[in-house]
Amino acid sequence: MKTALFLEIVALAFDTVRTQKMRSALTILGVVIGITSIVGMTAIIRGFDQSLTESILEIGPDTIFVAQFSGISLANGKDFAELMRRPSLTLRDADAIERAPSIDRVGLVLGEGGPQTQTRLRYGSERTKNISIFGTTDNYVEVFRLNMAMGRFFTQGEVTHRRRVVVLGQTPYQALFPNVDPIGKRVRVGNEVYSVIGVLDTRPSPGGLNVGQDDFAVIPHSAYQKQFGIKVSRSRRGRLQSILLAAIPRPGTARDDAMRDVENVMRIRHGLRLDEANDFDLMTQDAALRLWDQVSSAIYLALVSISSIALMVGGIGVMAIMTISVKERTREIGTRRALGARRREVLWQFLLEAVFLTAVGGVLGVILGSGICVVIHLATGFPISLPWWSFAIGVGFSASVGIVFGLFPAVQASGLDPIEALRYE
Repeated sequence: MKTALFLEIVALAFDTVRTQKMRSALTILGVVIGITSIVGMTAIIRGFDQSLTESILEIGPDTIFVAQFSGISLANGKDFAELMRRPSLTLRDADAIERAPSIDRVGLVLGEGGPQTQTRLRYGSERTKNISIFGTTDNYVEVFRLNMAMGRFFTQGEVTHRRRVVVLGQTPYQALFPNVDPIGKRVRVGNEVYSVIGVLDTRPSPGGLNVGQDDFAVIPHSAYQKQFGIKVSRSRRGRLQSILLAAIPRPGTARDDAMRDVENVMRIRHGLRLDEANDFDLMTQDAALRLWDQVSSAIYLALVSISSIALMVGGIGVMAIMTISVKERTREIGTRRALGARRREVLWQFLLEAVFLTAVGGVLGVILGSGICVVIHLATGFPISLPWWSFAIGVGFSASVGIVFGLFPAVQASGLDPIEALRYE
């Protein structure tokens, strides 16, 4: 097809769309909704994915977590009843791991790795919402790479002697002590009174969002066991206990070597034979990233599939409108064919009309979807990602819908017999 003829067909298609504004607008509405949904979902999921990945990286590449079981086992299809039969972790497990030659220090956290203990904190007439209470060791800040905003963390002596001291997260600190120095104040944690000795800085969160990452307070694990009745002196089966161990390798020690030492210590303590699988989970930053990749990929696929339904509906609408247009313009088609227009020229005319409609819908959908995401980001701070290629994919995808759903009416129009078309009333 000559360039001049092709441009003439494009102009004719554009003119047809322009003269039928209402029909064209209704036709592309479904495409606009579909592309808006796809662009919006993609931007939000990618933004959250990048932000959460950065938060996971804050954990530290060498930290090794030990848990009774985790989301990794569930993601691998392990039976939940079987996981529940695993033995719980104990304080002696942490001591044994810390004695391994490749391990520098081990932190223990009660209230993580399972059902969390939640209660309110009170100071005078002020009180918090239900927040998580963690019982931990004196090296909690170093192991989990946190910073103190004020005051100090508790010592090994305070852990050993069950001192009722508490370190607040940012949420209870701001709720109980607005514009007041909390150090030395006495607060009620549940039914017990604790002395505030420090406040932790804000913990990392996806995109800087407030997702409850600071809704917690930390007390010595010895005081935690006494107050909440959770014993970690011996292992238990058939009961999920909220115990998480975090091990830091010695400087200069490879993480894989440290993981092998941790695994060997735990297998010996649990009396596992060589042919028996681990009855505990080892987790690292890489494992957490792989798990999140699986989850985010599944979420992305599900949301984009749902959004594509609207795009398919829009494509069906394009096919219906173009089919009606062929019927209405039968005499026009007959006249063009009688004057020498070839079948492929008629086919190109109607196919380009469909592509033009869906491409316009794609451009509008990209603009609308991007605008909605920007507004959400400005209003809530939710992380978004709008790479240039997502715009190209949106427009290209919409144009492809025009080709796929516009092909049938275009073929139908080009196949009309000129004589029968001229007789059509």
